[in-house]
Amino acid sequence: MTDQPKDLPPAAQRALAEAAERRKQIDAQTLPPELGGRDGPEPVRYGDWEKKGLAIDF
Repeated sequence: MTDQPKDLPPAAQRALAEAAERRKQIDAQTLPPELGGRDGPEPVRYGDWEKKGLAIDF
């Protein structure tokens, strides 16, 4: 939480810290290779389908 602005309320700072931790966990996942699948990052890694910069919520 050292790189976050100090003028945010404690709840907002806590939420940002939790989101950063979730991002670290998602990035650290090692998924098995998909045969015949897309190249690049997993399109559903944030819970939404992402393709060409557009995210669609299921």
